[in-house]
Amino acid sequence: MQNKGMNKLQLLFFGMVSCAMVTRAVAQTPKLTSDLKLNEAIWQSGILHRPLPLDTTLSLENLGMKKKVLRAYQPKGISEFARWRQQGVGKIFFAKKEGQFGVGTIKLQVPTVRKEWAPGAPADGDYANYGGASAVFDLAGENWEKYNRIVFRIYPDCEGGRNIHLNLHYYNDGKQKIPDEYFREGTHEINLVNRTWNTCFLEIGDLPRDRITGIAFGVPGFGKDRVSGDSLNFYIDGIELQEVEKPERMLGWEPVEGRIIYSSTGYDLQGQKTAILKHNKAGDDLFKLLRAEDRAVVYTGKKKSVTTSIGEFDVLDFSDFTKFGQYIIATEGQETQPFAIGENIWQNSIWRVLNFIFCERCGHPVSEKHGSCHADIGATFEGLRLAYNGGWHDAGDLSQQSLQTGDVVFSLLEMANKVKKSNTALYQRLMEEAAWGVDFILKTRLGKGYRASSAGIVIWTDGLIGNKDDMKARVHDSPFDNFLFAAYEAYAAMSMVQDPALSEKLKKTAMEDFDFALAKWKETGYDHFPVFWEHSYGTSESQFMATASWAASQLYKLTGNTTYAQHAVNFMDEVLLAQRKEPLGDMDGLKGFFYRDRTQKVVVHANHQSREQIYAQALVALAEGQAQHVKHRLWQQALLDYGSYLTKIMKYTAPYGMAPAGVYHIDEVQDSVSFQRQHLFAGAKAKDDYVAQLKQGIQLDKSYYLKRFPVWFSFRGNAAIHLSQGKAVAILGKYLKNETLLQIAREQLYWTVGKNPFGQSLIYGEGANFAQQYCPLPGEMVGEMPVGIQTRYNEDVPYWPQANNATYKEVWMTTAGKWLSLTSEF
Repeated sequence: MQNKGMNKLQLLFFGMVSCAMVTRAVAQTPKLTSDLKLNEAIWQSGILHRPLPLDTTLSLENLGMKKKVLRAYQPKGISEFARWRQQGVGKIFFAKKEGQFGVGTIKLQVPTVRKEWAPGAPADGDYANYGGASAVFDLAGENWEKYNRIVFRIYPDCEGGRNIHLNLHYYNDGKQKIPDEYFREGTHEINLVNRTWNTCFLEIGDLPRDRITGIAFGVPGFGKDRVSGDSLNFYIDGIELQEVEKPERMLGWEPVEGRIIYSSTGYDLQGQKTAILKHNKAGDDLFKLLRAEDRAVVYTGKKKSVTTSIGEFDVLDFSDFTKFGQYIIATEGQETQPFAIGENIWQNSIWRVLNFIFCERCGHPVSEKHGSCHADIGATFEGLRLAYNGGWHDAGDLSQQSLQTGDVVFSLLEMANKVKKSNTALYQRLMEEAAWGVDFILKTRLGKGYRASSAGIVIWTDGLIGNKDDMKARVHDSPFDNFLFAAYEAYAAMSMVQDPALSEKLKKTAMEDFDFALAKWKETGYDHFPVFWEHSYGTSESQFMATASWAASQLYKLTGNTTYAQHAVNFMDEVLLAQRKEPLGDMDGLKGFFYRDRTQKVVVHANHQSREQIYAQALVALAEGQAQHVKHRLWQQALLDYGSYLTKIMKYTAPYGMAPAGVYHIDEVQDSVSFQRQHLFAGAKAKDDYVAQLKQGIQLDKSYYLKRFPVWFSFRGNAAIHLSQGKAVAILGKYLKNETLLQIAREQLYWTVGKNPFGQSLIYGEGANFAQQYCPLPGEMVGEMPVGIQTRYNEDVPYWPQANNATYKEVWMTTAGKWLSLTSEF
């Protein structure tokens, strides 16, 4: 409370002293990262034991509200209660007097928990919620094509509301098609701040809106966290349509007019540094680099017009500028936000992504996010029950996959080993988070090679065992899982030597799991993937063999036992039978890619989860671990061929650096077994759509096509795919001492933080122009990353609408793990 005896001069003095103390405190805080504001936030969080605060200054939503409105329109009757109706299990009300909730405000109330699941949900609750409620406003088929944005205000009043969201739906019944099946009914999830008015918008310029029959605001019942109340309450008003200047681009390769496409984090000191503009024949040919601190011109370059297979662009190349610092690109009245040029530019992103991983912990209370959770999700084995909580939740829902926790543990340890000597605080925090995941890996082993492997959870459960929300975790003894876990456990044993007891246990466990995998493989062959929900389901035989070889190499490095060395060689023999040795009959003479097996009929692809880096990991582990082996020349040639393939296909996405999805054969769809393994919920028209999607790519010869984005149907988003390819080329580039390959790896990082056609960073809080993502249960998190940029219909061009929905915009732990794994190479 202010002291009434103080005069204005005294208050000014004490204010100046206070500011000086804060400034000095920030300056004296040990430096963990280059961003002073982030540095202070990390310390204030107890070094990531509380979530980092959201800074929305450079978010798409904040920047978007500054756009010039050219016209506005309020749908007729939108403020009349009689025109609204309730749908689902909740209730709607209408404010009848002025006040905080003025006349025309709709109130929606939704129960958090009910006695039954939503209609159509399975009895066991797998991927089930309690059903939702909506406030619906019916329209008579209005044409909204002259407007490109819908704006509205929402006031959530949710008891115990930590992670609040509401969905906007709009319904179009015209000639225009819905963009994809996951965007049914125009659903957009909005992440909100509780007990304050949130002004929100959705740009709809690319969406069907020729005959709008209604809009709705709704939310499912997702259960109760430890502090949640019995209902969710939302007040909604201020709904209007707008036409705004300079709307976002959501489809295609061409940048928005007047926007510089660049890596908003920055650029490595070494390698190429380029930015991209929409081609403008009449524009100024020059661009400048400005020093951010004083706007001094430090570099002047000339734009270069380039024509590639995806269009015509202006490229700004400043690769020969190699001075550390913060800079701004300026040209023709347009500028970027400040970005870095340096040698350790990814460190800020590592802290942020680590924050996301921490926030996704399962079974552990995360301050300001959720309490300890899901102790009533259980796995049963030989009459015993295991509480299946720990590790990290899978995504924007709360589902769990043990193998995904293993993937993330490995990436955390890779990064920890990189920074061990240069950043002690980051090293220790990475090791702590990895130890949390390792505990779950060990916990979920049930004996005899069996594991608790996954659970489909999309609710907060009550923690009480014996009632309706007790879901079952899946259990199986997949040899692939055990081979991969054996590799991760061996790597962890070599990395976690500061805890000798844990390291010893991990060594023993790695050996046991390898033996379990080997025995099961000899019994069933490679093809033992009993759960199609799990991200390993589409694994090919050649990837299986590469994984087994890599695991054996890790154990050979750990133990020195030459039996593992021989296993590594034997499994790789089978992998090399699946590698393309003869050039295709196209102008590039492509070879070096891998087929699913030795028959060389179906090429290896990824369309959601991806572990394509495993070929490079396994080959390099062999080449380095057994350098004197008689087959070393064969491994070396396989690496050279694979690297050549990945290099040659890059021209098909130039001047962007995104790695293309790769080569496909026209007859792959005829192999129904592998096709169904790779494409879940493909639909009745899948065979026709497969061919249609291929023909949107580049025809290489009479049988083979090159796709920039994968062939996919239900699960769309390519971040894990191109980051896995980035990991592969980084491994190859380092081993082969090939700068071209290393540059391809860098470009996967640049694409992710803004050097994409939409000019958006896909890491929340990192760089500039980052958007909200689909994270309905964990809520918005600094460092969250989505499944990735998708395509529309059967097209082969990038599609990235603002609308938040699964899977493309859903936050995903896999992407975070891939990011840490790739950045650990630089």
